[in-house]
Amino acid sequence: QVHVVESGGGLVQAGGSLRLSCAASGRTFSSYVMGWFRQAPGKEREFVAAIRWTGSNTYYADSVKGRFTISGDNAKNTVYLQMNSLKPEDTAVYYCAARSAFLVRPPYGSYDYDYWGQGTQVTVSS
Repeated sequence: QVHVVESGGGLVQAGGSLRLSCAASGRTFSSYVMGWFRQAPGKEREFVAAIRWTGSNTYYADSVKGRFTISGDNAKNTVYLQMNSLKPEDTAVYYCAARSAFLVRPPYGSYDYDYWGQGTQVTVSS
């Protein structure tokens, strides 16, 4: 069984920063790609960022490029999301996700991931 646990959410003013952390664990689990998604009230879950450990390729949604940075430690199945210049529209529950199998296409879809955390709330006040 694989457990995915996020931390680091909270309340911040517009223009501020937050850093989310996520760890995936399981007796024989090794991640191939890890990502972040978010879901605002009344909206569908959307892709935010992902990192493919092979080649350390990173992927970002257009809405967060230049403001958010994903990083992590492959050996520890740990990923971080540094969020700067936060906007009220970034308010959402942020979910961490992980996949262990090889994936050819960029990991933008929620269907690309097998394991999910419970989510952490990020609220940006104006």
